[in-house]
Amino acid sequence: MKKLLVLLLVSSTCFAVEPSLERQTELRLLLKNDCGACHGLLLQGGLGSPLQPQDLMRKSDIFLIETIENGRKGTAMPPWKPFITTSEISWLVNLLRHPN
Repeated sequence: MKKLLVLLLVSSTCFAVEPSLERQTELRLLLKNDCGACHGLLLQGGLGSPLQPQDLMRKSDIFLIETIENGRKGTAMPPWKPFITTSEISWLVNLLRHPN
């Protein structure tokens, strides 16, 4: 059921409101500083796996959103759900897939 809800959210992102410009700036900083601490400052990998578009091609949006929301047990990947919404996570996933 949860995967269905996430799928509905992801498939409706074209109708979702983007974060405000101020929040987008905050999310970009979070991606650079917090995610970059493990995934590398250029997101090319480090303690965490690389997050470049070519590295994410085989990963579904649902997998990426759930990973960011809930973390990954047995790894250093923490859950980010307490700090960002599912909609914001979806925006970040899109940004990772299309950085320009």
